[in-house]
Amino acid sequence: RIKRVIDVVGASLVLLVGAPIWLLTALAIKLDSPGPVLHHQTRLGYRGQPFDCFKFRSMYVNADQMLERLRSALPEDERGKFKLRNDPRRTRVGGFIRRTSLDEIPQLLNVIRGDMSLIGPRPPLPSEFERYEDWEKARLEMPPGVTGLWQVRGRSDIDFNEMVLMDLYYIENWSLRLDIQI
Repeated sequence: RIKRVIDVVGASLVLLVGAPIWLLTALAIKLDSPGPVLHHQTRLGYRGQPFDCFKFRSMYVNADQMLERLRSALPEDERGKFKLRNDPRRTRVGGFIRRTSLDEIPQLLNVIRGDMSLIGPRPPLPSEFERYEDWEKARLEMPPGVTGLWQVRGRSDIDFNEMVLMDLYYIENWSLRLDIQI
């Protein structure tokens, strides 16, 4: 209950205090490329419950159509993680908001709605989850977070198995102190 109160209060304060930055980000996205400012996609949350996850749009509108073709070129050990260093689907503004994590800000709405927490394992896409081995599915035994242990320790520079191990460590050792450290 304490974690939920911290999530709602924290997300609300960040949204309120950061409103000018979020409005400028939305304007930059709109001026950079045609399409909506917000992007939403189905993600899997606590115990595999699907929900609409919100983000600022950092890619061109047709990016999802290119996804499977690009994913098929990934090595097998990257099956649960899909990130390309120079992703051709990313817009100019999208590159900046990704590097600065501004694209994640609308997920604070997911936190307020109760779909996510401020800290926790990242919510996978259903197509990613289908590729998980059984032990990897334990990542969904806690509400997903906007950020988590592996994001602050290695961001995109660690492999998928290491990400899962850090998420499992977080789940097994969760405390308010660990959340504050993250």
